Amino acid sequence: MGDVLSRDQVIGAVILVVSLLGIVVYGWLLCFYPLVVVQVTAFVAVAAVLAILAWVGWTLATTPPPEPIEGAEGEEKEKGAEG
Repeated sequence: MGDVLSRDQVIGAVILVVSLLGIVVYGWLLCFYPLVVVQVTAFVAVAAVLAILAWVGWTLATTPPPEPIEGAEGEEKEKGAEG
């Protein structure tokens, strides 16, 4: 009976309550300010997608290429000598 909630369970409960409260507030704002809420929502959604794409592009542009695998070079030389 005297079970104590773990830290993860408390964080999960807080996330649940905040999410449900966010849904209620979003719905209330949508009723009274529909155009502004839809515009802000669309902007945030597009900005989030573009930010993720920018991060992927930055990561690809700044990451050095991988070192070639030794076994693959040997196989290529053998195939070149045979063909």
